[in-house]
Amino acid sequence: MDVVPQGIAPQNVPQNVTRQGEPRWPALVAMLAVGGIFYALPPPLKVGPDWLMLVVVVLLVTPGTFLHHRGLYGPAHMIGYAALGVVTLAMIVSLLLLVFRLPLHKETPSQLLRAAVALWSSNVLVFASWYWRLDAGGPHQRDLRGSHTDGAFLFPQMTLSPRLRKEMGEDQWSPHFVDYLFLAFNTSTAFSPTDVPVLSRWAKALMMVQAAIALATLAVLAARAVNIL
Repeated sequence: MDVVPQGIAPQNVPQNVTRQGEPRWPALVAMLAVGGIFYALPPPLKVGPDWLMLVVVVLLVTPGTFLHHRGLYGPAHMIGYAALGVVTLAMIVSLLLLVFRLPLHKETPSQLLRAAVALWSSNVLVFASWYWRLDAGGPHQRDLRGSHTDGAFLFPQMTLSPRLRKEMGEDQWSPHFVDYLFLAFNTSTAFSPTDVPVLSRWAKALMMVQAAIALATLAVLAARAVNIL
């Protein structure tokens, strides 16, 4: 688990309290999972060989993780954005290939189901990673604050009074990757943020893109099901 970098004083943190930074490994696992999901896609729905996306993800996240542990947060963030941009683009391309190939009836029902499940799952993981990286300046900036009171999303803990948060042991609460994963999962299933209102325009735009991708994926399944019947 990461800690707040030395030499930088966290804001609003009492001097006798050691603020633990949020772990980075869930986001790393999510990126590797997306690479594995693309490996499972039918070959006509992806660009390049089966292993290409997984290898690209590994080649990008490995130096990013190394740079982060060396304290080079700027270059690590840039590599993280590059890796996330690559998998986002690959996911959109695969979705377009799926939609365009649907009228050709070349994919079997099992292949179509596998592709839809893979794209829906990668959609959740990819946008959870975007929210995690962008909200309130990203995980590094969130680690420098005593608690999370401002950001693009209004988590329920942020609506509690300081006294109540302290009584509940949440006075230093800050969202972790699982919180953004839950938000992305709800967006892909309910097409809304449910218990987490969206405050920022950029977040609203990203959530609309995510919901559109999820809706298109489900629409492809529905269209195929009707055609089979």
